[in-house]
Amino acid sequence: MKIIISQNDSLAIYEQIVRQIESAILHKELQPGEALPSIRALAGKLEVSVITTKRAYEELEKEKLIHSVAGKGFFVCDTNTEYLKEKKYMLLEKRMAEVLEDCKKAGMTKEEALMMAEELWG
Repeated sequence: MKIIISQNDSLAIYEQIVRQIESAILHKELQPGEALPSIRALAGKLEVSVITTKRAYEELEKEKLIHSVAGKGFFVCDTNTEYLKEKKYMLLEKRMAEVLEDCKKAGMTKEEALMMAEELWG
């Protein structure tokens, strides 16, 4: 699993970590039962504070995507990937609404926006 932190991202660092771990779980890059790096190890690797990685792990635990085992660390839960997919769709829907609003402001018609989407889809 590779996590990339961007200082230019509008999301807080802990949110970037959460989103990337969620994505890794959704795309099966992280398997149920697989151990995650310790909070300190991840903080060191990403060059962020331990508090930041702890907050990310707490958020993932709240969402029941990971769980902690005393003295052993954090592990990926056997998750419902449909929940993750729905969460991802909701985020995409919000971003798409913003893009479509920008299209309207630029004077694009619905047909032009759909044609652009079709071309970009490939």
